[in-house]
Amino acid sequence: MADYDYDDEDLPDPSLKNIIEQESLQWIFVGGKGGVGKTTTSCCLGTQLAKHRKKVLIVSTDPAHNLSDAFCQKIGRDPTPILGFDNLSAMEIDATEDLDKMQRSMEDATGAGQDDDSSGIQALMSELTNSIPGIDEAMSFSELMKQVQNMDYDVVVFDTAPTGHTLRLLSFPTILEKAFGKIMDLKDRFGGLIGQASALFGGGSPDQVQDALIGRLEETREIINKVNTAFQDPALTTFVCVCIPEFLSIYETERLVQELSKFGIDSHNIVVNQVLFPEKDAEELGEWFDSNKDGLQKEAREICSKMMARKRMQDKYIGQCFDLYGDDFHVVLMPLLDHEVRGVDKLKDFSELLINPIDLEE
Repeated sequence: MADYDYDDEDLPDPSLKNIIEQESLQWIFVGGKGGVGKTTTSCCLGTQLAKHRKKVLIVSTDPAHNLSDAFCQKIGRDPTPILGFDNLSAMEIDATEDLDKMQRSMEDATGAGQDDDSSGIQALMSELTNSIPGIDEAMSFSELMKQVQNMDYDVVVFDTAPTGHTLRLLSFPTILEKAFGKIMDLKDRFGGLIGQASALFGGGSPDQVQDALIGRLEETREIINKVNTAFQDPALTTFVCVCIPEFLSIYETERLVQELSKFGIDSHNIVVNQVLFPEKDAEELGEWFDSNKDGLQKEAREICSKMMARKRMQDKYIGQCFDLYGDDFHVVLMPLLDHEVRGVDKLKDFSELLINPIDLEE
């Protein structure tokens, strides 16, 4: 068996069965450092949930969308049924498009010029997004949550952007409070410009423009605050941390876990991807290598030597992972495969290891 220097007698089950069995869960976030397999984990989790829930939705909030690549089919901004399932859908959102759509709706409501780049709405939105980093994502996320809440999905799996973007998502309530202060500060200074643009292009009055923006921010704040309350309820929401057994990834996971705790978000599952031979330890493999290397060709010895160095490094960081989280978290070790996990069939096969992990005792 693999020896990661921990006593596994009383450790939590090393699988994600707890998520599948918790039927009250409505929101499941999957996050971590870039390039650690978040999308694969999200898709695999979605395929397993589809066995037990009536309707499951996977949403990518990462600007670099990968759901289409993972499922090998085109996935757009609206829920797209996944081939091979009758209860699993996926969608990829775009913050920029959502903000543009919101801007157009505000222009329609105020009568501001829709086709001219100098319209008061565009100028004010540009000033707001430049002054308050993240406000565009906050408003876009609000639109997404409003849309998702109007659908009848039992559970939504979020394939999130890398850690930094995800943590900013959790700070949206604070961002929106800043936005309200900023828009009031801009009121006098910006009113003249908006008035000139509105008069020139036959648009609405400055008061209409400001009221429309403040109204939209107020609506956004209400939705975000409501969603934030749900996110802080462990019966409704949980966060699955994904990493690989390397220093930077483990460090990022620790930062993520601490930030989630600060925001009151439940997190008790960690998926460790790309593990070399999870059922074996470096010492066991080293003994085999030492007894057989003389019979190997030079190239084969070099390849095995590099593999052994990687295995020793991984075992060290997997041991650290269990030291940090083993008592309280379900830590799932997912093997490095000799092929990519793409397409429904391969995702289904790989997803079984999330629920029925490799036996480390063998």
